[in-house]
Amino acid sequence: MMKQKWLVAGVLFFSIWACKTYSDLPTFNAQTVWKTERIAAFPQREDGDPDKGFEYVVSGEYVGGGIPYDLFRSRGKKLVKKIGVSNPENGDVPYLMSVFTTTSGVEVVSGNCFTCHAAPMGDSVYLGIGNFASDYRADLSGFFGVMDKVVGIKYGKDSKEQKTFDDFNRYLQSISPAIATNQIGPNPAARLAEACMQHRDENDLNYAPDHQYETGTYNIGCDVPPLWHVKKKNALYYTAVGKGDFTKLLMQASVLGISDSTEARVVQENFVDVLAWLQELEPPVYPYEIDTRLAKKGQAIFEENCSGCHGTYGETETYPNKVVSVDVIKTDSLYAAYAMSSPITQWYNESWFATSEPKSSLSPHFGYIAPPLDGIWATAPYLHNGSVPTLETLLNSESRPKYWKRNIENYDFDETEVGHQYKSKDSAFGKETYDTTLPGYSNVGHYFGDKLSNKERRAVIEYLKGI
Repeated sequence: MMKQKWLVAGVLFFSIWACKTYSDLPTFNAQTVWKTERIAAFPQREDGDPDKGFEYVVSGEYVGGGIPYDLFRSRGKKLVKKIGVSNPENGDVPYLMSVFTTTSGVEVVSGNCFTCHAAPMGDSVYLGIGNFASDYRADLSGFFGVMDKVVGIKYGKDSKEQKTFDDFNRYLQSISPAIATNQIGPNPAARLAEACMQHRDENDLNYAPDHQYETGTYNIGCDVPPLWHVKKKNALYYTAVGKGDFTKLLMQASVLGISDSTEARVVQENFVDVLAWLQELEPPVYPYEIDTRLAKKGQAIFEENCSGCHGTYGETETYPNKVVSVDVIKTDSLYAAYAMSSPITQWYNESWFATSEPKSSLSPHFGYIAPPLDGIWATAPYLHNGSVPTLETLLNSESRPKYWKRNIENYDFDETEVGHQYKSKDSAFGKETYDTTLPGYSNVGHYFGDKLSNKERRAVIEYLKGI
């Protein structure tokens, strides 16, 4: 009996140990000879209508499909009450969902851009901020399988509602297992694109039953950057991988439900207006008092130590669009390795996105972009993987918690440290705990603030509140 107990204990230990080894991690073996690299500008469309762009974001058909609206409506009010704010164009769905009519004439409800690019802070919802409450740890393929049966029972297997949902659901079924993360907060946007494109013909974007390429099994999410930074960037995403025309890069989530490249072209033309709206989007103003004298001292320290990568702010703003190699920034390199080794790069650069006008392409760097910092007070947590909860812990690496918990339901703001109020923990136990020991989510790197004195650090943070 004792021998059996030890055997069971040994099996359990080995199983846990084997899981923690994470054998299928992205790899990229290269010694970088560059330290920083500037990204050149690419001419973007400037003839869009920002008002039409916002209307399209909140009520456009760019996702292609969704759940029949009649089926959703019975639970819509409960969801709005839970989330707190309704969509301004569709009053009985949350701000992160849209109601629209598909090309087949079915009224559906589906997620919109604000599923990932908006979040509640206090009594307001801030549009353009990354959704810090992302939780993609569950595989939802079972839920959508049940929903498929419900749609068939309510409308009939041969109905246009069922056909519309089938087109949408076949992608959901394939991507749901692929985008599941093991960390709360980070967003699996890159894997979402990989999983969707995996079933698209590169020339006409028609559905392809067979995988166009294979992907790894370990999914790495990232923090969602604010949308108001788009107007300053010459390339999109953390590794500056997205180059060329922004309308095509920004619309990539549309491959979740659109039928083919003909529908994709309609979406792309509408995203000219969306890009115009993004060009006018401004960061939220810091809502609390700022010590202006201290902030003035902080500005001088910032411009001497930080502006070379992050730019300058005020009457004359500059932004260098500089990518910093992993050897210099020293932050967790796994996401950069993932970008360098992702099979979607070749597919994308031979696809409709890259071969038809206006052209875009994927060209990653083994490093991370030094982002603009306007509105930084509202964009916690920090670093590309969201592993650091406040500006204080960002600029003082010794204070970074290994395990930390925050309020996922709302942004409990810390005016002193600037960022999320958090609680340091002794272990990863608890569903709202950020675990910096997981591959791809370590809080190492960006040690540049460590050389500042405590007084200098406080001054810089005070300055950053107001930019």
